[in-house]
Amino acid sequence: MNSEIISTEHLCLRHYKEEKDLSAMHRLLSDAAVNTFLPWFSLRTAEETAKFCRERFLEPYARGEIYHYVICEKNKEEPIGYLHIDGGESHDLGYGLAKEYWNRGYMSETAAAAVERARQDGLPYLTATHDVNNPRSGSVMRRIGMKYVYSYEELWMPKRFPAIFRMYQLNLDGNADRVYWKYWDESAVHFVELMDENVENKFGKSFRERGSCIEKGSAV
Repeated sequence: MNSEIISTEHLCLRHYKEEKDLSAMHRLLSDAAVNTFLPWFSLRTAEETAKFCRERFLEPYARGEIYHYVICEKNKEEPIGYLHIDGGESHDLGYGLAKEYWNRGYMSETAAAAVERARQDGLPYLTATHDVNNPRSGSVMRRIGMKYVYSYEELWMPKRFPAIFRMYQLNLDGNADRVYWKYWDESAVHFVELMDENVENKFGKSFRERGSCIEKGSAV
């Protein structure tokens, strides 16, 4: 299946083209507001942006990882955001959008389309994480059908400060009890928050089979 282009009602996800996309990506990646809750600092120069985009678009393409997209408005060429599904075992879904396009539903629209393409292509599951101080990102995850599983602390690099992340997961292959445990296992601080939904009813079997001790805290 051709996964290089995904079209939605308002948007198009396509592969990054350095010769025409670098300038727009620099404006996006140098914006402090867009990058507040991302692990990297805002990029300062076009050279930094070119290196960043080579590492996060062109090098994955060379490895056969196709789910690394820029987001454009329908019938327009300039990128206004990006979305990726990592090619490693986490199948991590990540995204960013220029602030002038926030609150239009664009991120949910593009993420839902990418999830459906991943389902059609046979990916077994997706994960996604967000900083607890960025609940709007969690709202996107819930809108596309992802479920909160657990929270954990991580030293954010290269910013070098500890942050609490919420991990969401969507199983695409019918294995409802699967949990991606890596972040939980690697963090000395991990727990399940009391959210609006009953998390233990969704993934409780996996926690019980693992024999994990779940510390519950109030959601932020």
